[in-house]
Amino acid sequence: MKRIILFSLMTFVASNFNAQKADHSLKKAFQDKFYIGTAMNLEQIHGTDQKSVDIIKQQFSSIVAENCMKSMYLQPQEGKFFFDDADKFVEFGEKNKMFIIGHTLIWHSQAPDWFFVDKNGNNVSPEVLKQRMKEHITTIVSRYKGRVKGWDVVNEAIMEDGSYRKSKFYEILGEEFIPLAFKYAQEADPEAELYYNDYNEWYPEKVKTVTQIVQNLKSKGIRIDGVGMQAHVGLDSPSINEYEEAIIAYSESGVKVNITELDISALSSPWGTSANIADKVEYDEKMNPYKKSLPGDVQSKWENRYLDFFKLFLKHKKDIRRVTLWGLTDSQSWKNDFPIKGRTDYPLLFDRQYKTKPIVEKIIKLAEK
Repeated sequence: MKRIILFSLMTFVASNFNAQKADHSLKKAFQDKFYIGTAMNLEQIHGTDQKSVDIIKQQFSSIVAENCMKSMYLQPQEGKFFFDDADKFVEFGEKNKMFIIGHTLIWHSQAPDWFFVDKNGNNVSPEVLKQRMKEHITTIVSRYKGRVKGWDVVNEAIMEDGSYRKSKFYEILGEEFIPLAFKYAQEADPEAELYYNDYNEWYPEKVKTVTQIVQNLKSKGIRIDGVGMQAHVGLDSPSINEYEEAIIAYSESGVKVNITELDISALSSPWGTSANIADKVEYDEKMNPYKKSLPGDVQSKWENRYLDFFKLFLKHKKDIRRVTLWGLTDSQSWKNDFPIKGRTDYPLLFDRQYKTKPIVEKIIKLAEK
């Protein structure tokens, strides 16, 4: 009898310990603050990287597709849509009760060439581009109506000096392409949250222009629910004060703030902070200093940088809807090859062996205070 009672007690303790361990996660720590998310690649979406899938299920409450919902993949040829990967992504999010983000509807990069030209290779008329935008947005947003909870409607349209990027969208339609995109998205799913998303989102002149866009949309009766701050940052730039000023400015414009693509590089950039994927430079040995691991002092500085940002996010939690990491493990991060092909970086919360870095526990404790 004693053995049975002892065995039952041990079983109860073990199961309770495992339950507590499973519950000791980022999503649990932030559940009453904001969504905590990650970007998913195709191996994760299709379940071929099971180790990653297990971590995502345990740790995160929100997901965004890294690539498969960009226009060049969803509509590689006019009128011919490819939804297999995006469908799997949305199904994963629904099955695991996650806040699903669609990324991205209108972006100058990773757009198919046909989108902007006629059969002779000349720019299409404004009327044709409007129709193509409407068909693309309406088809995609309608397909996932009520399932995808938020959309990055327009991505990276403003430069650091506050001017509009001279993309094909701008060249053909001017500033009008942004309100049009939001209008089409709102019509396709009136309940989905709609966001503008950008990098170097803390530059003062960019902040001014983006907040002006928010006000312009609202004045026209077009809904915008949030501004996405990508947060591809380094160890030294931007300062926490600069970033806080941007968060305050966006929230005061009447929208929620999304931290959409967070990663903190441990390496210096040849030209400072940038996330423009077209900015690539030749390999330089000096710019790849940590091929095997980070030195202790750099690791410590990197952890403190993450903690400083999460302290900031928690300080402004009433204005922040979501914090999303741009990837899961260091080996999967786009920062390894940016801006220099072949470079080794350590910007994420899980290492190359899928192990949880010590910073995760520190972030959890910070949230639980």
